[in-house]
This record gives sequence, structure tokens and C-alpha cells, in this order.
Amino acid sequence: MSKKVLILLTFFFINPSVAEEIEHYSSAEALKKDYPFSQAIRVENILYISGIVAQGTDGEIIKGGIIKESHFVLKSMGEILAHFDLGYKDVFKCLVMIDDIAEWPDFNSVYIQYFEKPYPARSAFGADGLALEASLELECLAYFKD
Repeated sequence: MSKKVLILLTFFFINPSVAEEIEHYSSAEALKKDYPFSQAIRVENILYISGIVAQGTDGEIIKGGIIKESHFVLKSMGEILAHFDLGYKDVFKCLVMIDDIAEWPDFNSVYIQYFEKPYPARSAFGADGLALEASLELECLAYFKD
């Protein structure tokens, strides 16, 4: 055997494979929808939460506007965080995509009901044409303190 092959074999026996280091998560409800992505992925001490929209069990965006959608999205995120024994306090970065950026203050009025100071780092932008015609989409990163 060549030296390179022995080094590679040693690496794979000593270190867990990358696939074992990545934990994928999708709720039973999300799995039924058969989307081509995971709701969240844990890689070492970081949880990557995919963009969440206010999609009801019927597959449609819930009605009621940005405030109602914001509560739905943030509660959904809370459920994902809870699955990993995390909370909103463990979130360190969010990306907010809002269909109508003029509704940003309305989103913020809901956001501060879930997050406390010091708030996570955050970016926001107006986006034309979010998934399923949602008013907003939110993705976040959380940290495992282990």
C-alpha cells in the first residue's frame, strides 16, 4: 500500500466521517412536504436553520399579514431550537427577507417579543418574490455552548 493510502485510511479510522459530524433535522410535518432541503443542520457547535416561512399544515401561507406571519415564523423557529435543547438566547445571527421592506418596523415589533438584548447580529433586505408568496422569510444561526 502506498503511504498516501495509509494516511487516508488512518485519518478515516481516527476521525469520524464528515457525514457523522453533520446532523440533519426536519420535523415530521416538513418531511411530509418532501422539500429538497433540511429545516436545520448541526455542524459541530453551530445550528444552521433554513429560511422559515409561515406555511400552515395545508401548505399555504397563513393569512393575516406580516405580524401574524412573523409570530408563526418565530414560533416555528422556537420549535426547531427546542428540538436541539436550544432557545432564542442561543441565536447569534439572523437574516430577514421581507417582501415589503416598509413592513420592517412591524416585523421588529414581533421580533423583540422573542429575542432579548443583547440581540443577535442581523441583516434584512426587501425581497420580491419569496417562497409561496410569503411576506417574510427568516433564517438563523445558533450556537451550542456544550
